[in-house]
Amino acid sequence: MTLGLPPAIRACLFDLDGVVTRTAAQHANAWKAMFDRFLAEYAPDQRPFGIEDDYVRYVDGRKRLDGTRAFLASRGIQLPEGTADDTLGDHTVLGLSNTKNTLVLQLIEEQGVEVFDDAVEYVTALQAAGIPRAVVTSSANAQQVLEVTGLAHLFDLRVDALVAAERGLAGKPAPDTFLAGAELLGVRPEEAVVFEDALSGVEAGRAGGFGFVVGVDRVGQGAALKEHGADVVVTRLTDLLGEP
Repeated sequence: MTLGLPPAIRACLFDLDGVVTRTAAQHANAWKAMFDRFLAEYAPDQRPFGIEDDYVRYVDGRKRLDGTRAFLASRGIQLPEGTADDTLGDHTVLGLSNTKNTLVLQLIEEQGVEVFDDAVEYVTALQAAGIPRAVVTSSANAQQVLEVTGLAHLFDLRVDALVAAERGLAGKPAPDTFLAGAELLGVRPEEAVVFEDALSGVEAGRAGGFGFVVGVDRVGQGAALKEHGADVVVTRLTDLLGEP
């Protein structure tokens, strides 16, 4: 079986939400619920948060605080950073971000976490081939999601929002978290492939000089993924598998 990757590739870096797990919709709905409540209180003249435009442009794939700042800037809204204990009513960046995290955790608890079977099959094939694998995600809840889904054993390590905070890494579209993942796996960027469903994620893969960037199109944005830096776009990771 071939894996559909260039011969120089020695490691694989996977975004989590939207690539391996089906939590992207829960994240999007949590962002919308939070921002719509905030806008209704703070700027009722503004239109509600849009999943098809605002989420994709300003939030998807970014660290939570970066996503909050980016969306607010797009609406011309400036808020103080606030403190770690703030809630939505405090009208701070941290307060909004904390509320979003509370909402997504509630949705995950209520609805559970689905996985993409094609991703499990592909990552299992990589494992069988002895190719190291890492999760690189802007989520702070990656470990819980991997444990709940029983997928933790398929990955050698993770670089998530907690690791990014510890190391002072910039979030996507900066390549820092992917570069850290490659370093921890002991490979150069040109020897690693990035798997991403977010526009900011494929931008990060391209900016980091990675050997191959796979855009994973789960929502019909294949052309945009190519435009933002994907070398190839697939709707299922198993599309990369082939006979030797």
